[in-house]
Amino acid sequence: MGRFGNQADHFLGVLAFSKSINRTLLLPPWVEYRYGEPKSIQVPFDTYFNVKALSQYHKVMTMEQFIKEIAPSIWPKNKRISFCYTQRTGEIEKSCNAKSGNPFGPFWNTFDIDFVDSEFYGPLNYDAHNDVMTDRWKQKYHPKQWPVLAFTGAPASFPVQKENLHLHKYLIWSDAIINTSKLFIKKNMSGGGFIGIHLRNGQDWVNACRHVKDSPMLFAAPQCVGYKNERGPLKMTMCLPQPVDIIKQIKRALKKLDDIKYIYVASDSNHMLDELKTGLHHLDVNIVRLQPSNVHLDLAILGHANYFIGNCVSSYTAFVKRERDVKGLPSEFWSFPHRKKVKHEDL
Repeated sequence: MGRFGNQADHFLGVLAFSKSINRTLLLPPWVEYRYGEPKSIQVPFDTYFNVKALSQYHKVMTMEQFIKEIAPSIWPKNKRISFCYTQRTGEIEKSCNAKSGNPFGPFWNTFDIDFVDSEFYGPLNYDAHNDVMTDRWKQKYHPKQWPVLAFTGAPASFPVQKENLHLHKYLIWSDAIINTSKLFIKKNMSGGGFIGIHLRNGQDWVNACRHVKDSPMLFAAPQCVGYKNERGPLKMTMCLPQPVDIIKQIKRALKKLDDIKYIYVASDSNHMLDELKTGLHHLDVNIVRLQPSNVHLDLAILGHANYFIGNCVSSYTAFVKRERDVKGLPSEFWSFPHRKKVKHEDL
């Protein structure tokens, strides 16, 4: 299920899939893994996003509303069946074992849901843009016999399919997130524009980047290299840029932009505040970060930046890039496209 960036990619796919088979989408809570907590925490969908905006594209309802108002009549406890492509490892043989492990168990327990049976939907897949496939879903799982399709995992691919990128325009932050992000910008970055940057450099990310050579489509890399690597290879510098290269790229961005007074830094680990202050000390810009850290506010603030620089491989960056593309705002990536080294010759 992954963390927020991965879940957001999945969500766009699920939104497309639910529309393609003409099923109301029950908006699931966001799954969060908090330090010190033994189990995942489920945060209601509308805590972060506007439900009404999504309804402009397709029929949606929060999971909480469904369980309270509708489930008792159309999805009684003795008819709750979990869906999965094929059987999953767990306590029960030939079962989806929908509640085995974290976050699966805590997710369903949040709504006091247990399953009486499993349904294996293979060899069907969830390509919302394959009419033959969506017709097969409609025929095999008619709403009268199957009022609820409860999937063990998201019926969507990661990273998000290219055909579903445009759906991000319906994923609008909640009023609370919008207002808080705007207030932060007003209080901390007034009197000029700001460049937003996203740095991924925690140890888990360092370990993941070691797979660049063997995984040319690692995580969200298609946003840079293309879905068929048609824009060139994935390189280590794109996944884990060095501090000196980060500072150089920010300087190049500052040269082409007017009235930039701030650099806003979002990071999973090292915000590089000292390195940035030292490397940019003569350019009259202030380095700003959010304290304490808040992933969703970080993303919302980056969405407002005059200019954005992010990580090709990160699904968090991908979220920001999609939002900014919808708004028509400029963005670029660390070390991409590759800069050609220019040789200076004496004439």
